[in-house]
This record gives sequence, C-alpha cells and structure tokens, in this order.
Amino acid sequence: MGFSEILNNFLNRSTFQQRNVPGYVLDDYERSQAEITDKIAYQKKIREGFGRFLKHPFEVIREHPTNVLYISVPMAIIIFLAGLILIISNYGIISLFVDTMIDDVIVWTVLIAVIPLALFQYIETKRVYSLEESLPNFFRDVAGMNDSGMTLPNAINQVSQGEYGALTLYIRRLNAEMSWSVPFVEALYRFGQRVGTPLAARSVDLIAKASRAGGDVSEVLRAAANDTYEFFNLKNERKNNMLIYMVIVLVSFFVFLFVIAILESTFLTTMASAGAKVASTGAKGFMSRVNIDFYKRLFSHAAMIQGFFSGLVAGQMGEGDAISGLKYSAMMLIIAWMTFRFFI
Repeated sequence: MGFSEILNNFLNRSTFQQRNVPGYVLDDYERSQAEITDKIAYQKKIREGFGRFLKHPFEVIREHPTNVLYISVPMAIIIFLAGLILIISNYGIISLFVDTMIDDVIVWTVLIAVIPLALFQYIETKRVYSLEESLPNFFRDVAGMNDSGMTLPNAINQVSQGEYGALTLYIRRLNAEMSWSVPFVEALYRFGQRVGTPLAARSVDLIAKASRAGGDVSEVLRAAANDTYEFFNLKNERKNNMLIYMVIVLVSFFVFLFVIAILESTFLTTMASAGAKVASTGAKGFMSRVNIDFYKRLFSHAAMIQGFFSGLVAGQMGEGDAISGLKYSAMMLIIAWMTFRFFI
C-alpha cells in the first residue's frame, strides 16, 4: 500500500468520524456524495432479496417458480385456520371427527397452496421448451452468416431481425449490446445468464471458451448448434418414451375411483341394508354395525391421497420433475373430491 492510499484511508476515516460528531454539518460536496451513496444503496436493495421481489414479483417468480410458495402457503394457512375456527364455532369440535367439512377445508387449503406453483411451473416449462427449441437454429444461422463473410456483430444483427419464438427478445438484446461495442464473449455470457436454461449455459460456455482459445468461431457455433439439437431431441425422445408410463399412472387413478364407486354402490349398500335389518331384530354382531358414511369417508381419503401423489409420480416419470406433476395432482385431487361429494 502506497503513501497516497494510506493518506486517503486516513482522511476517509477522519471524515467518517467527523460526520458522527454531534452538531457536525455536511458541506455541499459531502452532501452530494452522501446522496449518491444512498441512491446506490437503495438501488442495490431493490435489486436483491425481498426488495426486488416487491418491485418485480412476477420476474422473481418466473426465475424460480417455487418462490410463489412464499405467497400461496401463508394464504393457504389463513384459509385453513379460518375454516377450522368457523367449523368449531358453529358445529363444535366433535364435527371434526364425524363430518366431512374439515376434509373440504383441507382439500381447498392444499389446492390454494399448490395451484399457483403448478401454474407458474407450467409457464416456465413452456418457456424453456421454446427457448431450447430455437437455440440450434440461432447458432446455425449465425454460423452460416459468419461463413458468408459477415462479422459476428453483423451476423447477429441480421439474425435478430428473424423470428425465433421466445428466444427473439434475448437475441435482440444480444445484438443491442454488441452494437454498443461490448466484446462478443462478454455479451454471449450475459445472453446465457438472461436465457437462464442449463442448455443455454452449457452452449454459451462452449462457444466462449473456444473463442478465447482462438478457434474458428463458425465451426464452434455449428458444433454448439448440433450439440443443442441432439440434446433437445434426446430430451423429447425420453419424454415420448415415458408418456405411456405417465398415462398408466393416470389411468390407474380413474380405475381406482371406478372400483370404489362399484364397491360402494353394490357391496357397501348391501352390507348397510343387511345391517339395518339385523339391528331391527335386536340382534348384535358385525352386520349390525356397518357405518357406510365411515367407509365412504375412508375411501375418499384414500382416493384423494392417491390422486395427489400419483400426479407427482406422473410428473417425475413424464417430465423428469415432480413439481411439474403438480398440475396432475391438483386435477386428480379435484376430481376425487367432486366424485365423493356429488356422485358417491
């Protein structure tokens, strides 16, 4: 550390100590510097953490759909507590064990908690699919124009005038940065960060390292295009191959509901009527204690639990992500609930 740096640090500390002395008044220069520092601190606050969430909630949720749980879970807890209090105050605590109202409250609590996450996850999945589908064409087109004699900025400028689905806005942002003389590698890394998909990050890293090593950029772009194309095709092939297993999981749920409906309409109804006849004669035994409402509630719990977790399994098998299966979970939970409330 040189003498000038030591002197500056000493002066800064002295100024800081003076500012904290009671009655010390800032001059115009210090006041302007303090205002600039406060503005920088404020901008940093609103661009990170909870401040950024308050200013750009949908952007933060889009980046990580699980962030919506910070909103949906407290809302679900409030709904559950409100329903629980209303049931106990109006019907007594015994109603929690003999009535299905608490089941309805629990179902709606779960739906309020998971449906927003399922919706944002579905939107993010569609966005990622569109981006990864367009990446090979983008790299291939830039490589072709670069081979024809265009510089990289001119090639990207020409490509940005085309249509690449959800990737178009990111390409135009890349073109704008390169038109401002941002180096190609730096602009490309920013492009990969904005796109925010693992495939884009992998391709950008490959192109950037090859460019820094002094290789032929056109060949690197073409190799990246082939790599992203093969990766995207393998992902689609896996999804198509697992589709049959996902359908089996969903169909098994409806078969379970059908079996329960047949069981309730034939076996349980017959058992209940026979038990009523036995009870009317004054006899005691197993047949006289058949409670059909108890079994219906038990089966409804089994159907809703199976439907919810079957959806998670379907998402994991079909799309490689259990959270992506929440849309199936919500759908089957609603079907099971409606089936037992209105049809069985």
